[in-house]
Amino acid sequence: MARILVVDDEQGIRHVLTQLFEYEDHEVRAASGGAEAIELYCDFRPDVTFLDVKMARMDGLETLSKIRESDPAAVVVMMSGHGTINTAVEATRRGAFDFLEKPLDTERLLIVLRNALSQQGLQAENARLRGEVESRHQIVGRSFALRQVLDRVEKVAPTDARVLVTGENGTGKELIARAVHRLSPRADGPFIEVNCAAIPSELIESELFGHMKGSFTGAVEDRAGKFELADGGTLFLDEIGDMSLAAQAKVLRALQEGIITRVGGAKPIKVDVRVLAATNKDLEEEIKNGRFREDLFYRLNVIPLHVPPLRERREDIPMLVQHFVQTIARESALKPRQLTDDAVGRLQRMDWPGNVRELRNTIERLLILSGGGAVTGDDVELLVGGHMKGGGLSSDLLGCTTFSEFKEAAERAFIIQKLRENDWNVSETARLLDMPRSNLYKKIERYDLVREG
Repeated sequence: MARILVVDDEQGIRHVLTQLFEYEDHEVRAASGGAEAIELYCDFRPDVTFLDVKMARMDGLETLSKIRESDPAAVVVMMSGHGTINTAVEATRRGAFDFLEKPLDTERLLIVLRNALSQQGLQAENARLRGEVESRHQIVGRSFALRQVLDRVEKVAPTDARVLVTGENGTGKELIARAVHRLSPRADGPFIEVNCAAIPSELIESELFGHMKGSFTGAVEDRAGKFELADGGTLFLDEIGDMSLAAQAKVLRALQEGIITRVGGAKPIKVDVRVLAATNKDLEEEIKNGRFREDLFYRLNVIPLHVPPLRERREDIPMLVQHFVQTIARESALKPRQLTDDAVGRLQRMDWPGNVRELRNTIERLLILSGGGAVTGDDVELLVGGHMKGGGLSSDLLGCTTFSEFKEAAERAFIIQKLRENDWNVSETARLLDMPRSNLYKKIERYDLVREG
């Protein structure tokens, strides 16, 4: 059932349309003039509005403009008994979805309504998808190290300056590039990403600059490259340090002149592209070793942005954990679950060589594999313990002050893991450990071990 607003100064038309749409099981409101329609629109929030052009005091075109001012996504169908091409063009220019001439045809009305509702549904779906994309690319954290990076992003984004984003794998370099694009005047233009490390060196030029039919084996048609696709927007060259020297030379020319040429082509193509680049390599070291062009480095490195590794912003981990729990639960149809303070504390003490990407994968593993209502510190010990600091020993074990404390903590962790492996079957666990069952019961009692869930 949809909400429909009918606006016409003729009572008979309002009555007929109301009856027609209510018969189709829609909720209908009617207004006799523009001012009343605007007030009713704000309260009723219709999915589709049918609006007459010729009305006393405020005509339909003015009403349309005011409705679109209050709701740019409004779906409005104009109706007129004196329709002209000029009126229809003006209505379309002001954002009308369609234009109907009176006398109104019932079949045509219902077709237009169905199309309008499809449009309205598409807008809602697009808004939902945009929301999901924003959520997926959200930069989470309040640490000083991260705030420094975001402050620089806000300063550089409104300009057209090139940015070189550096940092370890998994730190979120792509998210920083997307943030620069999203906050820039080019936000409505395309954001085109190229992973230079994932494309064979013999194909990178075709990928970036496009090619002409027959220019090489497999080029069965003309094809635009990423530079052309990014025209008016942003081109993100990820892992730029893995690009071949030949491709680097062509990128340098494109940056210098704003002109590219397709592989096998002769016609220069002018492009308006902002280039952002990222790498996990030390490009100055690559220059010394002859693997990266110094002149290209200086072209790209106008504004350097270094994304800190997760171990340098551990205070962001609780926020990241909460964010990933919600995101993964939504995307994977899992039930959202809390992590205990002990579990989050253990995660904070890890080194995270894979950074934020590794943390996300770890949270997903914990949500899927751990039992019980909440994810506990013991779950982290069992499922992620091998990634703790100290060559596989957890930070809790390494935190013991005496050897006696260490032996007790290690024995407790060992026993609880073996019990879990045997589904808490004490007899089977004791047999595998070559331990009297009575001794195992004593240790379970001593360490206050309780089966989860």
